[in-house]
Amino acid sequence: MIKYPLATSTWDDKEIEAINTVIHSDMYTMGKHVAQFETDFAKFVGSKYSVMVNSGSSANLLAVAALFYTKNPKLKRGDEVIVPAVSWSTTYFPLYQYGLKLKFVDVNLHTLNFDLQQLEEAITENTKMIFAVNLLGNPNDFDSIKNLIAGKDIILLEDNCESMGAEYNGKQAGTFGIMGTFSTFFSHHMATMEGGLVVTDNEELYHVLIALRAHGWTRHLPKENKVSNKSDDWFKESFRFVLPGYNLRPVEMSGAIGVEQLKKLPEFLRVRRENAKYFKSLFKDHPEFLIQKEISSSSWFGFSLIIKPESRLERSNVVALLNDNNIDCRPIVTGDFTKNDVLKYFDYEIFGTMKNAKYLDDKGFFVGNHQILLKKEIDYLHTVLSEIE
Repeated sequence: MIKYPLATSTWDDKEIEAINTVIHSDMYTMGKHVAQFETDFAKFVGSKYSVMVNSGSSANLLAVAALFYTKNPKLKRGDEVIVPAVSWSTTYFPLYQYGLKLKFVDVNLHTLNFDLQQLEEAITENTKMIFAVNLLGNPNDFDSIKNLIAGKDIILLEDNCESMGAEYNGKQAGTFGIMGTFSTFFSHHMATMEGGLVVTDNEELYHVLIALRAHGWTRHLPKENKVSNKSDDWFKESFRFVLPGYNLRPVEMSGAIGVEQLKKLPEFLRVRRENAKYFKSLFKDHPEFLIQKEISSSSWFGFSLIIKPESRLERSNVVALLNDNNIDCRPIVTGDFTKNDVLKYFDYEIFGTMKNAKYLDDKGFFVGNHQILLKKEIDYLHTVLSEIE
């Protein structure tokens, strides 16, 4: 029987060699390999600065925190932030942890990103930030979002953890907002064991990110920086704390692996898009399922399938059939996040009815896409799903 897993390893001998290089150096904490990966990644996405952390979730935490600690803070507690109703939990948690008010807006059932009409209606004079999430590899319509906030004092922040390598009109997703976050977890576009990154073109935010990442101290800041008056006394600067920071540092192995993975990423993306082209050829007019509508150039994290309203299929039966046939599947990220008990801790508003988020929560799922060709597996998926009644 064919197996169609959710993800497969992106590693070969190069990553093992990179790990061994770190072992032989006997320097395991954040060092030169992490710095090299940051430089290489910034160049890849076209940003001035890149800061590596220990996860995509930490990247979101760091990015949100940084907006509070510029000399003229860009956010304050109580500010309203618009978020899509479908994303990963740690898109939302840093916003709660920094005392921001979340306004949930519905998603488009086809793109799985913001419902742009709902987004437009949700924006008020109280809106201080839009946290755009590029879901399952699909970039948002950034021209429309930019037009909605033109002339308004509204920050755009991007959660691009599922969409590394996606492009909107030739520009990398994750680079449209004031900062963008990325993940390098195992099942994502490339893997560094655990890891994440924040990119930005804003020098002050870059320096704030560096300080917050490691204890809020000045040690890793350049001599000339926008956070502190850093002296030439290395001893005093070793333990000098200027911001209420964290320890979100990545290990050196993850940086070394990232250097090697990034060299392979263009080919990984090419293959993912080739798989998507074949998937769409089989499922674009399927009588039972809707598939994700691509905006510009998706990097195709996975392939979503949503049971059509006119279909008589029950998702539980579809999931059971896939499971019985060794085809891995998962909910479309968290589904409708507003259903979760954790919201009792939030300051939040649900804008509208969340019609589409609730529908995909009940009727949607996704299967994996990989950096290896999947024609056989996609054929198998299509055959299995054609047998369900």
